[in-house]
Amino acid sequence: MIKKRLVAEMGDSKKYIYRIVAVQWLAMLFGAAMVFAVGDLLEKLIQGTCERTDVGFAAGASLSAVIVRAICSVLQEKYSYQASAGVKKHLRDKIFRKLIKTGTSYKEKIRTAETVQVTVEGVDQLETYFGAYLPQFFYSMLAPLTLFGLLCIVSLRAAIVLLVCVPLIPGAIVAVQKIAKKLLSKYWGEYAKLGDNFLENLQGMTTLKIYKADERQNRSMNAEAERFRRITMKVLTMQLNSVTIMDLIAYGGAALGTVIALSEFRAGRVGYGGCFTVIMLSAEFFIPMRRLGSYFHVAMNGMAASDRMFRLLDMPDPEPAFGRIDPDRTGIKISDLRFGYEKDREVLHRINIELKKNRLTAITGASGSGKSTIAMILMGRIKNYEGSVKIGGMELSEISEENLMDSLTYVGSSSFFFKGTVRENLRMGKLYCDDREMWEALEKARLADFLREEKGLDTRLSENAAELSGGQRQRLALARALLHDSPVYIFDEATSSIDPDSENEIMDMIYDLAKSRTVLLITHRLMNSAGADRIYVLKDGKLAENGRHHYLLKKGGYYSELWKTQQELENIGKGGRGHEKR
Repeated sequence: MIKKRLVAEMGDSKKYIYRIVAVQWLAMLFGAAMVFAVGDLLEKLIQGTCERTDVGFAAGASLSAVIVRAICSVLQEKYSYQASAGVKKHLRDKIFRKLIKTGTSYKEKIRTAETVQVTVEGVDQLETYFGAYLPQFFYSMLAPLTLFGLLCIVSLRAAIVLLVCVPLIPGAIVAVQKIAKKLLSKYWGEYAKLGDNFLENLQGMTTLKIYKADERQNRSMNAEAERFRRITMKVLTMQLNSVTIMDLIAYGGAALGTVIALSEFRAGRVGYGGCFTVIMLSAEFFIPMRRLGSYFHVAMNGMAASDRMFRLLDMPDPEPAFGRIDPDRTGIKISDLRFGYEKDREVLHRINIELKKNRLTAITGASGSGKSTIAMILMGRIKNYEGSVKIGGMELSEISEENLMDSLTYVGSSSFFFKGTVRENLRMGKLYCDDREMWEALEKARLADFLREEKGLDTRLSENAAELSGGQRQRLALARALLHDSPVYIFDEATSSIDPDSENEIMDMIYDLAKSRTVLLITHRLMNSAGADRIYVLKDGKLAENGRHHYLLKKGGYYSELWKTQQELENIGKGGRGHEKR
């Protein structure tokens, strides 16, 4: 009923757990004192020996009990919040640090939606575990023993019978736990799956609408939601049934206490006051355990969520790397590179590519040939590759992630922008930069004139800059990349899905940048790579050809076929003008 690893994560919250148990125990003692005082008063009233002082004592004891129990209730709420808040903060901090250690490649091991669910709702589910269930567990052990000691004074037989009956409730909890653990594990599995698919469908809503596939996905989501509803109802049914069993034991135990009290009274072993005391305190034997049972189901949900949390925390940390790239040596050499997203399906087959400093190197080929996978490997987002990837003569695996992020800048086809001003988004490229530097970058990206007509750097953007055109977003992404000022730039389909004029202007900037940087251009559009210093052509994950544009055309191989096909499709001259060196 207690998960040792969760208890080990309590840290400073232990003191609040102890305080909760202490105030609960104190409240119980004062409640018992009130019962004894009222029972004594009842005995004297029936016997006709009651005096005014006896009434005053019973009233004072009752009033004191009410005040102390009220204070204890407030303190219990306070300590409960402090206990759970401390652990939740500790666990979220631990998860955050784990993700930081795992780095940009964490998606290889765990899905984003599951990470969000575990970090947010999963940790929240532990609030009841630490703030209520755990203190109640220890109090439930202490309270019956204390009451047993007190009732022994009145009736040893009643005290023994009640104490023996108390373990029936934790016995029922243990029996339920075996069923609940398996059921709740399945519940969280379905919940994580539903959340992951919901996030994916939400992100792809526009695509679903365009292809009129939203109705099909709606039916699929409904089917998943129905499976989740069924498992949820099974969990609720299990909880209701177990609560019913615990209620029967608790109230049956209290009724048994009443029967024993009357039996002892009839046998003359206790008086009126003793009978009253046994009847009133018999319920107190079972109430703590009954309350523990009510917390148990919510706590079990939290424990099931913690299994996934610990799975994340137990992921092996990558080997720490401390190497740093020499800014004057930023050439990249890829040798015998192999990689597969699935164990038996390799997508890159012994790739050999070399990128020279102050040169533009292009990787091209049909969609699905593995171009973007190479970019992800260079950016450290994919780690489990085979072969050698060296930057400045140093293996990629030896370079610290922080230094890698400082040295390489990636610009994809859909760079993300956050809600806020243009200034705030540009500062992600360089935190401490002044307005002059920002305007210089915007001038180079040919976006300055547009922003001057708006509100300049204070122009507000909605999520992902939805009010900007595709070309304007890419220019803003390029301006942010220029501010990052790294020695290596990777452009992965950076001009796809934008108008021809914007494409040509962005390509001009990329070619200018290659005069002073190591630049990798990944594109399926051969017109854009025609002026590159070296072109590597991929076909089905293999390196088909490499060389300069004219050489590859003259060779008449795969590149030449792609070129002719694209020229026919674009009807020569209707697309971008290209960047072929003449």
